[in-house]
Amino acid sequence: MSAPDFSCVVAAGEGGQEELRASVESVLDQSLGAAEALVVLPPGAGGELRTAAEELAVRSPDRVRVLDAEVDSVAVLRNTGLAAARGTYVLVLDAGERLQRHACRNLLEAGMSTGADLVAGRWSRFTGDGAKEREPSWQQPLFVRSRTVRRFTDAPELAVHDALVTGFCLRRDALERHNLRYADDLTHSEVLFGPLAASVVGRIALVRRRIVSGRALPDAGRDLAGLVEAHRRVCHVLVAQGLAGLREERDRAFPQDHLVPLVRSYPELPAARRAAIAATAGRVLPGCVPDAALLTLPPVERVGVRLLERGDADGVLTAAYALRRRGTVAAPLSTGDDGRVHWSDGTDPALDVTELGHQYRVFGELKLMNRLTRYEAEGRGVLLRGRMVLPAHTGPDPDGPLTAHLEFRVRDGSRAFRVPVDDLRADATGIDWSVRFDLTGAVRPHGPRDTVWDVRMVVEDGRTRSVSDLFAPHDLLGPSHRSPARPRLGRATGDTWQPYITLRDHLALRLEAHRRPARTARRLVHYATHFRPARLVRRLARALGRRRDRFRSRGFKTSVYRSLLLRLPVRKGTAVFESHMGTCYGDSPRAVHEEVRARGLRLRCVWAYADSPEGFPADARLVRRWSWRYLWALARAEYWVDNQGFPQHLDKPVGTTYLQTWHGSAYKRMGFDETRVRMQNAPQRERLQQAVGRFDHFLVRSEHDERTLARAYRLPEKALLRTGYPRNDVLLAARARDEAEGRLPRPAPAAALGLPDHRKVVLYAPTFRGGPGRRRRQRLLLDAARFAERFGDTYTLLVRAHYLEAASLPACPPGTVVDVSGHHDVGELLALTDVLVTDYSSIMFDYALLDRPIVLFAPDLDEYAAERGSYFDLREKAPGPVAATEEELFAVLARLKTADSGFQERRAAFAAEFGDYDRGDAARAVVDTVFARYVVPSRTSRTGEARR
Repeated sequence: MSAPDFSCVVAAGEGGQEELRASVESVLDQSLGAAEALVVLPPGAGGELRTAAEELAVRSPDRVRVLDAEVDSVAVLRNTGLAAARGTYVLVLDAGERLQRHACRNLLEAGMSTGADLVAGRWSRFTGDGAKEREPSWQQPLFVRSRTVRRFTDAPELAVHDALVTGFCLRRDALERHNLRYADDLTHSEVLFGPLAASVVGRIALVRRRIVSGRALPDAGRDLAGLVEAHRRVCHVLVAQGLAGLREERDRAFPQDHLVPLVRSYPELPAARRAAIAATAGRVLPGCVPDAALLTLPPVERVGVRLLERGDADGVLTAAYALRRRGTVAAPLSTGDDGRVHWSDGTDPALDVTELGHQYRVFGELKLMNRLTRYEAEGRGVLLRGRMVLPAHTGPDPDGPLTAHLEFRVRDGSRAFRVPVDDLRADATGIDWSVRFDLTGAVRPHGPRDTVWDVRMVVEDGRTRSVSDLFAPHDLLGPSHRSPARPRLGRATGDTWQPYITLRDHLALRLEAHRRPARTARRLVHYATHFRPARLVRRLARALGRRRDRFRSRGFKTSVYRSLLLRLPVRKGTAVFESHMGTCYGDSPRAVHEEVRARGLRLRCVWAYADSPEGFPADARLVRRWSWRYLWALARAEYWVDNQGFPQHLDKPVGTTYLQTWHGSAYKRMGFDETRVRMQNAPQRERLQQAVGRFDHFLVRSEHDERTLARAYRLPEKALLRTGYPRNDVLLAARARDEAEGRLPRPAPAAALGLPDHRKVVLYAPTFRGGPGRRRRQRLLLDAARFAERFGDTYTLLVRAHYLEAASLPACPPGTVVDVSGHHDVGELLALTDVLVTDYSSIMFDYALLDRPIVLFAPDLDEYAAERGSYFDLREKAPGPVAATEEELFAVLARLKTADSGFQERRAAFAAEFGDYDRGDAARAVVDTVFARYVVPSRTSRTGEARR
């Protein structure tokens, strides 16, 4: 028989016959036929494991060989397979790992075409519940594309993370030439083998395809000492190769990849195992993770690793709760003389949690950990004891009446029962509490539908209340803690309360059936709901539900709109307004609406909102976007007014005038100039053309808009209204007021936002970085906490996320950072802002009209311009300094007056070029032009076209 192209070594373990079959069958199912499987059994293997291996060998004698190792060690099993391999390339699998269908072919083709000695690809592993698989997040940059590197330092993730524990193959010649073998004195020898091989072989090929799936989730607690030793040896290899920088990167990655997941798993482990792991960690971890690497971790992760290093099992458990419930104060906090906040007592920098911002919140605002320490059940009664954590800087009012009660609330419902907590003892770091009560009589469920109840405690001091779940490790409760239950519908619906700890680590009660009447009743109910007539009824109900959902779907509503509603006559004098797809009452549609209202035009105004009508005008009719009333209003309106675009699939009725005010001048390419649009198929481009073809009027504010937006959307000359943007009228009025009266006092919204006059206001308004259909919470490029720490005494930072996104802000000192993303009208914010910080947002074109400082914080300017395309060089025309890093931005803000002095002429030229048509009366000019038939002739003024 000729030598195979691939030898796949499968190391078997006792009791893993099903995993062994899965691995070997994945080899036999390869699209590359010349792949053999070498099954290596531990010494003395017999029974089902050997039977499974021999059955596979009998079924495919030419492709499966069974080998016996001399020593029961995973490394020895692997080495036995390597020594017997005959293939051009050799790959090692643990039992249970499965090759993808074309894995061997992809690896072989990459190896042969590049001459690589080592070829690696993606792999996935099971998640915590063992039901789903996921690739480690660090694989994305490593395998973003197929490539070849001459040294593994050109792909540092190969050594920084455990990328080569599986999913790679070695040329057998290189394996023998360098005498590469798994270290038989290491339990985690696979961690060392991959980096060692990558450091000595020649060319390395990386393929972006997934090679292996089904890898077991690593259990660092099973052999922490072996894992730490393997990590140390990899670091020694890197140092021996003169790669101290890579060793530092690995030191930073190791705790994040292995120790933090171990800390996070602590509540699910039995107490004895938690103690054993902590004891081992206290022995092997000191010195493993340098402090410099540890301090790069986020605060809670850093605390957990440090406490694990100290061998503090209870401290690690507390840190795990804080990891699993973000934002929870899980331990007492101490504040030093320097104002730094530490976890519990001490000054260890690794326990510094200042950046969490807990010190800026008070009792009632903080989520406090309330740890259940004891649960006893005796007959109908139960005893609960616990302790609520209190940080040093806040707590209940010492002069107020301290009371508490347990609240039992049905899951996904509103019913609740209260039990008062009589025994409360507060001290400087927490509140000890205990309560003994009749659970059977206190909590009376109905029975069939309210079987799960969550338990939490409410503490009040007369003015403030704090609500907290009762945290506990998962092994605190068991069958011995059951209590009798007495449902209102009788014991046949349930007879026993079983307390348990949920996946979110808090106490809950579950109504169960343990006695014969309840078990019989549940079996009857199950039969009644699962026999054939009941199944038919359920199928009918689901079909009716699908039909109901279809009637509510946008597709159905669109068809009704086109076929029926568009046949209705237009109602004269009706105008539908919408701003940013209904997310706010603002921008130019608001300015036009307020001009209509101020001049008393006889128009019936309708405003569309997306989620909540709060903040929309009370004197207008409000309709929810995509509701039937919304479609009715659009079908009958004489005017459509919006700044983004009414839904593309909704045709404009005959006799309706569509005023598109648009939402900003363009820096990035738009419309048919976008690469994304050019890559679309013909029907998609035609749909966009039809959507913009509905516009009767399109507002522009400069010749730049005519060259860019008008051309990009293929708008006819007759559609352009050269009036400027109505939303900018307030900015020009604010500038005139500044020049006549000065900037203080600030406009009225400043007081509502709590902005003092002695601090300058910085508005940070980044652009939208997603794409169609992507609406998610974004991490800001600007670190708001660092800004507050650096400039909190002189600046207040207003953060306004794009209307299609939301910002995640850290806790900061009061008054230093304010999230104004929900503020309806950005014009009001611009009028009270002293400095604008943005990147590529069109807001810079509007703010330039105020002639106030602008700073462009654009760390990814070149990448953004290359990906999205741009109409001009931003650095060349920037109305203010362009900062590429946060430090550069902070340096500009620290010397703002000096930095801005060199940009005043450029800012004036910027405003003149991009806002030439903005004169301060755009709203009046638009109303005079678009709603001319409703304007009293004597009150008309010249339109923007005439003014030009």
